[in-house]
Amino acid sequence: MLRYAAIDIGSNAVRLLIADISKQDGIYKSKKNTLIRVPLRLGDDAFLDQKISPKKAADLVKTMTAFKNLMDVYHVTEYLACATSAMREASNGAEIVKLIKDETNLTLEIIEGQREANIIYANHIEQDLDQNKTYLYIDVGGGSTELSVFVKGVPEASKSFNIGTIRMLDNQDKEETWEEMKTWVKDNTKAYKNLAGIGTGGNINKLFRMAEEKDGAPMSLQKLNSLYNRLTSYSLKERIHVLGLNSDRADVIIPACEIYLTLMKWTGIKQIYVPKVGMADGIIKLLMEEKLD
Repeated sequence: MLRYAAIDIGSNAVRLLIADISKQDGIYKSKKNTLIRVPLRLGDDAFLDQKISPKKAADLVKTMTAFKNLMDVYHVTEYLACATSAMREASNGAEIVKLIKDETNLTLEIIEGQREANIIYANHIEQDLDQNKTYLYIDVGGGSTELSVFVKGVPEASKSFNIGTIRMLDNQDKEETWEEMKTWVKDNTKAYKNLAGIGTGGNINKLFRMAEEKDGAPMSLQKLNSLYNRLTSYSLKERIHVLGLNSDRADVIIPACEIYLTLMKWTGIKQIYVPKVGMADGIIKLLMEEKLD
């Protein structure tokens, strides 16, 4: 059996996904084996100071060392490590990539927004949905939001915007970026009636679980709106202690909600599908496409 690993260094959390790859009836399939998430919050440094602090850099190296040890123990044969928005914007991003290589021998790639979008879409979740519908694919991260318009299962347009949950919490989201996103989304969806949404990322997955929808069923705009109203009626402390949210989820879930709701209102989307996949799953799929026949 083959084992692949995906490392996703985001603005909020750093993830390691180890997946088992097997062949059934001539088709390669992947199955999640282990998923580890470490909430490092690199975005706080990158968006406020344009630089990753020595403390956060040291924590990242420790995390990557632990990931490397786990990958060795699990006998991982192929891996891909990608860093997104926070490392893109940190002036010492390249320095940290070199430090990680020296300390752990892991190669880390700082990826551009378009490649990030392509990796997320490598999950090909639109294939499991109604091919005759048009979808706006929304992936909300800590530092950026990736948008794509899928028509009959084909991506017609996609763009990355510097609007994300950590960026909003740090008041580093810019009015002109929101305007740019609004213009882009309206221009690229106005030709389509009955647009549906696809949402990926940790926050929308948590919101979907809170909505108690059936797997595969979409979540309505109305449901998302009422969840948002419920969440904002609690203080941060109450969201942690009363609603049982992790401390690193309890704050970012509010701006995430705002991004999804804003996009759905701009486009008239009434329903959003929430597949349980993200960047790390996309990396595994990409590895499979590249390494297997």
